[in-house]
Amino acid sequence: MGLELDTAFVQPIEHRPMLTILEAGGIPLIDLSVLNSQNSDDPRALSGLVAEIEAACREWGFFQVINHGVPSEIRQRIGNAQKKFFYLPLEEKHKVRRDLVNPVGYYDTENTKNVRDWKEVFDFIIPDEMVIPSLGETENQELQVLRNRWPDYPPEFRQACNEYARDVEKLAFKLVELISLSLGLPKKRLNGLFKDKTVRIRLNHYPPCPSPHLALGLGRHKDSGALTVLAQDDVGGLEVKRKTDGEWIRVKPIPDAYIINVGDIIQVWSNEKYESPEHRVVVNSERERFSIPFFLNPAYYLMVKPLEELVDEQNPPKYREYNWGEFFKSRRNSNFKKLGVENLQISHFKITPQ
Repeated sequence: MGLELDTAFVQPIEHRPMLTILEAGGIPLIDLSVLNSQNSDDPRALSGLVAEIEAACREWGFFQVINHGVPSEIRQRIGNAQKKFFYLPLEEKHKVRRDLVNPVGYYDTENTKNVRDWKEVFDFIIPDEMVIPSLGETENQELQVLRNRWPDYPPEFRQACNEYARDVEKLAFKLVELISLSLGLPKKRLNGLFKDKTVRIRLNHYPPCPSPHLALGLGRHKDSGALTVLAQDDVGGLEVKRKTDGEWIRVKPIPDAYIINVGDIIQVWSNEKYESPEHRVVVNSERERFSIPFFLNPAYYLMVKPLEELVDEQNPPKYREYNWGEFFKSRRNSNFKKLGVENLQISHFKITPQ
């Protein structure tokens, strides 16, 4: 990859409190096997699972799932293709490098003085073309079409990515339905909000970092979309900020499990019953790490606001509505241009009680 830390420009990362390494009993571990059984539509069989989802979303916003239905061979296939791509020479990867006009494809921090995130990534979208607001600085909401940039090598890369996306999307919508039930809503209540959905999948590669105290694999943040489904290898490095005491908690990898976290959109839809958790990734001085987050988001034109069924006089709306496409546009412009201002946050739409 060729990354080098210029210590004249890089500041040490924020102070870390004492770290707790959690076993499976840390963030909730939820077995989804009932969804793949003959009882998958039986409310009585689902009740225990829905209760687990409700507690996990309310207390953590993070949980792991096993027996999720995504075949291991599909995960292995994309994992192999992922490694083959990132091990290509840099000039080959730069043939599919992303830019402000079409922000999908390959990106690294090569030639960047202020190294913020120690990693390289490949982003792709489903479907293969997606309409979003133009990322240029315009007064009107002009639209643009994003198109995937697929590398020539490895030759199986595109097929492996598309197969993986198809199966993880099925899992994501199963989780959306469980979250809807956990909010006391009909099973399919949230599904319609994902018409013309915008889905992004990112392949991450975190090389060994010679100075792990000077960088993060990914800085502290909250996911701005609806739901994230993360596959990670056995190296670990993901840390979650625990709500009860603000301590950073290391999420221990569990073989074949997915890590799930709710994003800002579900926080708003639920009127803050569920909170989007802050998380980050630390780097490793000895081992490289691979991960694959799947980001499920609504259409660019959707107005995001608390669901009407979840608000009343005793629990009034906590957020003003906002347009997801304009929110996405603002965040992407800021990320590309490294503006010296705070990213747009859902807190900017928070309604202050009178």
